[in-house]
Amino acid sequence: MPSIACLCNSIGMEEREHRKLTNDITDRAFRISLYGKGLDGLLECLGGILLLLISPDQINRWAARLTQGELSQDPHDFISNHILKSAHHLTGASLVFGSVYLLSHGIVKIVLVVEVLRDHLWAYQALIGVTALFVVYQVYRLAFKFSIGLVALTIFDLVIIYLTQKEYRRHRERHAT
Repeated sequence: MPSIACLCNSIGMEEREHRKLTNDITDRAFRISLYGKGLDGLLECLGGILLLLISPDQINRWAARLTQGELSQDPHDFISNHILKSAHHLTGASLVFGSVYLLSHGIVKIVLVVEVLRDHLWAYQALIGVTALFVVYQVYRLAFKFSIGLVALTIFDLVIIYLTQKEYRRHRERHAT
């Protein structure tokens, strides 16, 4: 008959294994979301650079070419008309603003992701803070105009905040010991 100490030890081992498995899954999810955030930052930088290089006339021509076939079949197509309307409202100043906006967001995200991957504790806190500011701004924008993409991005950012907090606590404990 197994002793109580053996049973307790066995339960303790199972609990430690469960905790290790949970931490491994959380760590993997954190790394994947972190790489996603870094990729998002890189794409924002590329988009910002493209906005600096493209004129409003070029965007209008691309929008017209892109929607021409669809509008010839259905002149009331919502998406095609929305693309054309958006392209016609672009000005040089709005392209510069969009470029600066995308470049600044992208650079901040890339720097923070790299620093978190280098395991700098301050970067975890900065990533949480900056991402929280993005979430507040995204919710503000959602209050005025609903967008499925913006909802998805906001949920992704909330997941990143949650996972970053968990990883920050684990790393802080490790650094303390």
